[in-house]
Amino acid sequence: MISKQPTGQRPLLEELPDRWRGLREAGPVRYDETQGVWQVLDHASVATVLADPATYSSDLSALTPAQPDFETFRQGNFVGMDPPRHRTLRTLVSQAFTPRVVQGLGPRIEAVCARLLDTVADRDRFDLVDTLAYPLPIIVIAELLGIPAGEHRLFQEWAGVLFGGDQLGEAPDMADLERALQAIAPTVREMNGYMLEHIRARRADPGDDLTSRLIAAEADGVRLRDEEMVGFVALLLVAGHITTTALLGNAVVAFDRHPGTDAALRADPARIPAAVEEMLRWLPPFPELGRRVTRPVVLAGHDLPADTLLMAHLGAANRDPARFADPDVFDVTRSPNPHLTFGHGIHFCFGAPLARLEARIALRMLHERFRMLAIPSYEDIAYQNPAVIVGVRHLPVEVGRP
Repeated sequence: MISKQPTGQRPLLEELPDRWRGLREAGPVRYDETQGVWQVLDHASVATVLADPATYSSDLSALTPAQPDFETFRQGNFVGMDPPRHRTLRTLVSQAFTPRVVQGLGPRIEAVCARLLDTVADRDRFDLVDTLAYPLPIIVIAELLGIPAGEHRLFQEWAGVLFGGDQLGEAPDMADLERALQAIAPTVREMNGYMLEHIRARRADPGDDLTSRLIAAEADGVRLRDEEMVGFVALLLVAGHITTTALLGNAVVAFDRHPGTDAALRADPARIPAAVEEMLRWLPPFPELGRRVTRPVVLAGHDLPADTLLMAHLGAANRDPARFADPDVFDVTRSPNPHLTFGHGIHFCFGAPLARLEARIALRMLHERFRMLAIPSYEDIAYQNPAVIVGVRHLPVEVGRP
């Protein structure tokens, strides 16, 4: 679902935090009768849920409709797994996707940014998403995996289907979810087949890439099977890039809506890392994480029965006044900033270091290339469906050169 902001209304990315604040004011934990889920809304309770996988399971397969193509994807998608299986797969992946690997990508990220921005060197207006926010992370991740970056339009099509939310409203129920799964199943099948073919090609002819290192990784005598690698490779390629895409677009909108922010960051680029963290707190791309309650438990005074669905609301938790001073103020100097956008506990986002690095480099280079970066019309912005991901789909900007 792609929506444009109606004339005369506030930007959608400003309306969402107001909605989240309204949810939180109803109490730290509440039951949503419409969707049939428990909502956890304060920082302490969300952190408790994310840190206790034994009570709050990431495996939602028992509560969601079954679909064969998604079962293939789930084999290696450790985001939806619990210990001990989660620990085994994450250990294997950690051997290949190390902090050193991520930090070593800095020069390549700069080179890709420069090349992409060169394509609009003679233009005063362009779409920031099409020009930079989308292609940058997908090119970087594709090259990291040893996948031809020239096929990024195919990956964009997959992401558009998987995260478009065309079959969903802003408050989907289980019937909506089942329809959505059936609609996107052909895309998942195509993606699974593509990834499996790539993995098998790398097994036959290893190279200096992350896929080859995943094939070679071993822990306690265990190696990843090809089918298990499909889920991780697809997750990193498709879901991994969309976080950076949303973060960059959201940052440019937020800077534009808060006068003086952009100028302050230009005057002191050392503030950019803190600004990225505040942006992550302000508008988490994925504001809710689902969990299955495994046993009867009391949370914030509420009795939660076993085998019910719980949504840990990161957007609301990130604005909890008990954890953040002036939580409704966008403050790019905020420190410390213990936001939960990348999760907490064993499922802390594996790709967080890469997303942070890409965002920091891209924002710095935008400032170096353009003395001014502004949004000429909010009516021309197209937004993603916030029930799936919080971000912009199209973001026309106006620039000025030094």
